[in-house]
Amino acid sequence: MAQGIDAAGAAGTPPADIPSDGPLGRIQSAVTALNTVAAVLSALAIAAAGLILTWEVIGRYFLAIASDWQDELSAMLLIGATFISAAWTQARRGHVAIDALSHILPPGIERLRRRAADLVACIFCAYFAYKSAQLLHEAWEEGQTTPSAWGSPLWIPYLCMAAGMALLALQQALQALKGPAK
Repeated sequence: MAQGIDAAGAAGTPPADIPSDGPLGRIQSAVTALNTVAAVLSALAIAAAGLILTWEVIGRYFLAIASDWQDELSAMLLIGATFISAAWTQARRGHVAIDALSHILPPGIERLRRRAADLVACIFCAYFAYKSAQLLHEAWEEGQTTPSAWGSPLWIPYLCMAAGMALLALQQALQALKGPAK
């Protein structure tokens, strides 16, 4: 069974495993504000990609206008939207998950399992963010671009990857430190 956005998260109330008081609550408030901005920017990027691809179809097939930048720009917008919105989705437990174990484990063991999963995912995402930051630095320093005629800079998607995964790791760390609701 897949787990999606819960009713509380869908209604605007954060899920119970989001810190809401004390120092973690203050950090979570800042992360929530950042996540909200990221989600809005991601939605705009997805809309822009849709409009760009629609223009490409109209331009290419109906107006006979040749172009080569639309696919690449749309891909960059979608990459950015995917990575930048990941922490917003995590805060609502909206990522696809298999929750079969949660139905058969005792509540105390389930809380430990979920906390351990958050910690392992946090470590993976932090490592991913670190490696993405290395790619970002390399692309920036060397002026790397895509091999297309447009030659867009590669630091742009690497920046989105590094920032998105760092924010996701932070969100997972906050959830792991708070722990699942009892």
